[in-house]
Amino acid sequence: MTRLLFGILLAAGVLLVLAGCRGVVILRIDAVRPRSRRKVDETVLVEALAVWTEQVRDTIAGARGLEQALTVTSSTAPIVLRPATQRLAARLGVMPLPRALRTFASEVDHPLADFVVAALVVAAENHVRDFAALLSHLAGCCRDDARMRSRVWVARARLRSGVRIIGVVVVTFVLGLFLLQRDYLRAYASAEGAVVMTLVITMFATALFLLNRLGRIGSVSRFVANEIGASS
Repeated sequence: MTRLLFGILLAAGVLLVLAGCRGVVILRIDAVRPRSRRKVDETVLVEALAVWTEQVRDTIAGARGLEQALTVTSSTAPIVLRPATQRLAARLGVMPLPRALRTFASEVDHPLADFVVAALVVAAENHVRDFAALLSHLAGCCRDDARMRSRVWVARARLRSGVRIIGVVVVTFVLGLFLLQRDYLRAYASAEGAVVMTLVITMFATALFLLNRLGRIGSVSRFVANEIGASS
């Protein structure tokens, strides 16, 4: 019975390591998959927001109001953002400007878009001093966020490499002992050894989970989306 339990625990440990390696491989494949088959990269979207914000800033000086500036920049916005800006321009004639801007933020679905839209809504409803400087500051924040995301992705690549190396080494070592030196594993065939093996597998699974958590980027809550949901 103890040998059966030992075999089950050993197999579970090997399968756990293999599953971790498989997850890393899937993430690697997803990273090189064409953009048409995966969600738009947030770094590209944030860079597009920065460019569009600067376009609105430069256009509003020579345009007759904010609505005309948004209409003009709808056709010159970056490709990633252009469909949303064109729908925004189409709504300007059928709904109030603040509502159209909030709908635009809901479509873009990014916290930084909420900040840009909030500034545009305030400018549409009230008089804003030095509005161009405010848009310049928001564009700079978008670019800083894009650089931060690039650094995080580099760090995630290092974590993925570390997980791959650890997984391969552990699997190779355990299989090598099982095939060539079973006497070394005989201690784990007892009840106490099974408990120790369970603790080792649990700690290894926890380490893989924590390594995965280290590479995640926390996102700010969507306050414009919350306002739309509350009003509806």
